[in-house]
Amino acid sequence: MSTTETTRAVGTTQIFYASTLYGAATLAAALDSGCFGPADRRLLLVANNAAVPETTPSLDEMPGFERLRGRFDAVLSWNEAISPLHPAGWTPRADDLPLLERHLRLLWGLGDDRLEIAVESVQVTPALTVARLFPDAALDVYADGLMSYGPTRNKIDPLVGQRVRRLLHLDLVPGLEPLLLGEFGPVATVVPTEAFTKVVDELADDAATAGDGQGPALLLGQYLAALDLLTPAEEEELHVRMVRGAIARGHRRLVFKPHPTAPDAWTRSLALEAERLGAELAVLDRPVLAEVLYRELRPALVVGCFSTALMTARAFYGVPVARVGTETLLTRLTPYQNSNRVPVTLVDALVPALEEDAAGAVADAPDPEELAGLVAAVGFAMQPKIRPDLREAAVRHLSGPLAARTRHHFTRRRLTVLGLPGGLPVPRHPGVRRLARRALKLKRALIR
Repeated sequence: MSTTETTRAVGTTQIFYASTLYGAATLAAALDSGCFGPADRRLLLVANNAAVPETTPSLDEMPGFERLRGRFDAVLSWNEAISPLHPAGWTPRADDLPLLERHLRLLWGLGDDRLEIAVESVQVTPALTVARLFPDAALDVYADGLMSYGPTRNKIDPLVGQRVRRLLHLDLVPGLEPLLLGEFGPVATVVPTEAFTKVVDELADDAATAGDGQGPALLLGQYLAALDLLTPAEEEELHVRMVRGAIARGHRRLVFKPHPTAPDAWTRSLALEAERLGAELAVLDRPVLAEVLYRELRPALVVGCFSTALMTARAFYGVPVARVGTETLLTRLTPYQNSNRVPVTLVDALVPALEEDAAGAVADAPDPEELAGLVAAVGFAMQPKIRPDLREAAVRHLSGPLAARTRHHFTRRRLTVLGLPGGLPVPRHPGVRRLARRALKLKRALIR
């Protein structure tokens, strides 16, 4: 038999990288709605980026994944491919990339196929590593929640960035265009909401749906202490505020969805506080998407800090939402270019505070044009070197009528350094600047 007869014909293989069930659900919705063209094979590449992957279930081991598996011809494990290295910590040397590409093509049976790759968070490993390993593959990026509305967090090698054809994203904030990867000009493509909610319906357990009465208040926990944004005590108090605020609004049945890595002691304190105030609090002990809970529990209110799930509740399911703690976080996010800043900004601007009335809207909420101006201004302040094209929009917003209401989204220091409206005037004469620097050094010496 000749070599030609034993070699599989060259075709097209699509590789979809995902590290979360939310990401896999987004990919399933994109496939169902025809966002990807035909291919000979579709492979799902799963990565477990937990600090200790051996003790944390991968997304393909989570409840409901089996209902998504049929959309792919095979499921591959990135962790197994690079074992014993950790997915989030391994970056191959440039000289090793050709050898590693040949190894992975052999390991995964890719042969000489043309590759189309869809990844999330191409700005960081392991998605960036996957993109670099296959330099001839066409790239699509699908957005990981509200972060897609913010600028690219790191400067990306043009050899990767210029290959990105499209940015696929859910329409979490209708009318707002994502800033992510805008420096490379990919086509922003909306994954239809109906396709996503249909996938969520597949994942939901119909037997667990609420009855005809009003559903509970759903409280979304985020482990912000792990990100050094809050201390453990402050985060526990944040969750207690959720309990108190929901009860103050008249809710007597509460469901708390903790972050998978949050301490169990926090949930016990919340249950005690709810009992003290005459309410009942249940704690979810199974890993499940918040969107699945909207389908199963039919919540009357969703409370959170800056979770993307607040916006899916608001935009996709019409569930009332409320926020807690965004004011504190806007001052705690460091450095200013922290990638969580735009998600916090959006929730702070669009979602009513839990302690406010239950009207379901933010007083003086920006209209779509004003919101786009705010996001552009924050985006420029975060990444002025990556997105210098946003300076004009930033100046326009910071000198416009909305500036006073959105001042808390900016630090005086950042505005001053970037020469933006609202910053302190900086002396132009070199001698004056030298004198100011000497005075500052003297002041610091006297403080010590």
